[in-house]
Amino acid sequence: MNRDAIEVGFIPLVDCAPLVVAREIGFAEEEGLDLHLRKAPSWSSLRDRLALGALDAAHMLAPMPVAMSLGLGGIPAPLDALAMISVNGDVIGVSTALAARMNALGERPDFMDAQAVGRRLIEAADGRLRLGVPFPFSMHAELLYYWLDALGLRSPQGLDVRTVPPPQMAEAMAAGEIDAFCVGEPWGSVAVENGVAEIILPGCAIWRFAPEKVLAVRRGWAEEQPARAEQLMRAVWRAGKWLSDPAHRLAASELLARPEYVDVPSEIIERALNGRLVVAGTGEERRAPRFVEFFDAAATFPWRSQAVWMAVRLAERNGLDRAEAAKAARACFRTDLYRRNLGPAGADLPGASEKLEGALDQPTAVASAAGRMILGPDLFFDGRVFDPSEAA
Repeated sequence: MNRDAIEVGFIPLVDCAPLVVAREIGFAEEEGLDLHLRKAPSWSSLRDRLALGALDAAHMLAPMPVAMSLGLGGIPAPLDALAMISVNGDVIGVSTALAARMNALGERPDFMDAQAVGRRLIEAADGRLRLGVPFPFSMHAELLYYWLDALGLRSPQGLDVRTVPPPQMAEAMAAGEIDAFCVGEPWGSVAVENGVAEIILPGCAIWRFAPEKVLAVRRGWAEEQPARAEQLMRAVWRAGKWLSDPAHRLAASELLARPEYVDVPSEIIERALNGRLVVAGTGEERRAPRFVEFFDAAATFPWRSQAVWMAVRLAERNGLDRAEAAKAARACFRTDLYRRNLGPAGADLPGASEKLEGALDQPTAVASAAGRMILGPDLFFDGRVFDPSEAA
């Protein structure tokens, strides 16, 4: 069978798994695609290669298409998010010196208690915190700002925020360039393995169901090449479904560990897939329920309410009109294409494309095409609920 070649970029992270699985398990081939995966050294490099046409699609930070739609950062080339690739998957780590100061303040807080861990971090900080994030327009940055600001540390104003590509986070910590980081796995665990950091909190403790990576394309690409867009979306969606089976996690970790992909030991990757993290050099282990999601609870659906949440936060920090930002954000999260291309493939489609964010404290059945969709929990750590309609 003749297959269409398609170039898709990625950053070496655990959450690039649906793309790797789509290629290596054969979902892309079954959909008629010759999927070429291209590793990029940084998010800015990946963004530019996609925007300039060197790539057809990319594994992308969820806030990046929103930011580019608002004219923030990089070259002015709007992107669209066709689907979510992953939800959650980040960790917050601190230097061993800062961890020692935190531990000296008393019994270690519960690993999932963002309130207590955040207060301990602020109390133990020696001067202005130097924080490493993979990119300015990322959920890593948004989660940190939301968390620390809610606890009284004005963010990002009260922080020294530095951009560090994920694979270089452990090196930046070892060099003393940062005190703490928020990064996608496995790079937080690599910093622990190297003896330079301790993990103090999973990102899902701040927002239980935070959008992380999207399948991004240039604005108009999906309309110009509708068949290839549908094939790619179906392959990645099927890969996410495959990854949702716990029996496949060992095989997935071995695929990701290959040099051409993430290139770290498979046991570190498997721990992240199972939400079982080694948090300190002593081998101490902590569990994080639903640490990373690729399929369950509508994890692949590009909720426009989540895009609006990101847009409002970016607008407020950059002096932009909230309503205009919300409108632009809604336009770049392509629920229309998701419904058109994945409904026939068997995806259960929610009755609405927006929802209250942070409102569910337990699994909840919601209206959907097949009547089997269960969402949540999706709480923010401070109990706030975001209503996208209030952004206009």
